[in-house]
Amino acid sequence: MTVLLTGVAGFIGMHVAEALLARGDRVIGIDNLTPYYDVRLKRARLARLEALQGFSFMEADVADRGVMLDLASQHPEVTRVVHMAAQPGVRHSLVDPFAYVEANVMGHLVVLETARRLPRLEHVVYASSSSVYGGNRKLPFTETDRVDHPVSLYAATKRSGELISEAYGHLFGLPQTGLRFFTVYGPWGRPDMAPWMFAEAILEGRPITLYEGGRLKRDFTFVTDIAAGVLGCLDRPADGAAPRLLNIGNHRSEEVRRFLGVLEDALGRRAVVVDAPRPATDVEETFADIDAIHALCGFVPSTPIEAGIPRFADWFISWPCGA
Repeated sequence: MTVLLTGVAGFIGMHVAEALLARGDRVIGIDNLTPYYDVRLKRARLARLEALQGFSFMEADVADRGVMLDLASQHPEVTRVVHMAAQPGVRHSLVDPFAYVEANVMGHLVVLETARRLPRLEHVVYASSSSVYGGNRKLPFTETDRVDHPVSLYAATKRSGELISEAYGHLFGLPQTGLRFFTVYGPWGRPDMAPWMFAEAILEGRPITLYEGGRLKRDFTFVTDIAAGVLGCLDRPADGAAPRLLNIGNHRSEEVRRFLGVLEDALGRRAVVVDAPRPATDVEETFADIDAIHALCGFVPSTPIEAGIPRFADWFISWPCGA
């Protein structure tokens, strides 16, 4: 099977690519290596993949319609598309809103236009986000919940992608599955996410800001569990006329202060903590109902934070541009 994978130099994208290559699939990776965070980390992820048989890479922006549409004609052998490319980061959307619309809305549209030109296409799996649930208070979050009150522009762009996919299913019968990722962590993670920022601050003796005393709760999901779920969904194409939307998370909500405590133990150092009010872009709790994805592909996350955080900490200490 030949898979076109966008955002391949990203955190989740690299792990999905590794899982595909490990089972013998061919992966054509796309990434524009945007400098939103240290490009050395992205290039190091790519170096891991380029050492594996069956991987090829093209530096390109998914919002560049000319390049992407040409790609469809150059690679008619592609049967599956995994669209992970996006502009991430909830708070950064307050700083550069245009980047989010360009990457997450225009980029999503261009990928779907590319996909529908692939003559052998069987399935598109794309990354959405738990942020689409906004300020919903009913827990756990279920795919049938209303998602029309986003609390960030990032969330609004990810919901826009879901709606565009719904239209393309109706108009063109494009078989698609959207995955609403909950808080993903693990080795090779992003510097703008809490695990990295917490670990860096602990090792450097700098204070860590915890909102509302760390009582906010997140459904922390280990990245290899996520990759397994992506492949499980990819192997079960959706009905083209009825695109799927599925939660993919750990089905367990943990207080951020507990996550920090496990990380302190893993690093062997205590954090200096500063309390602060919760920003308007942050929700109080996330918690994934994963019944639907379990029914589809048997997805069962197997990595609690007590196992996953030490694996992240070991990698972080060894990463040359980290601590």
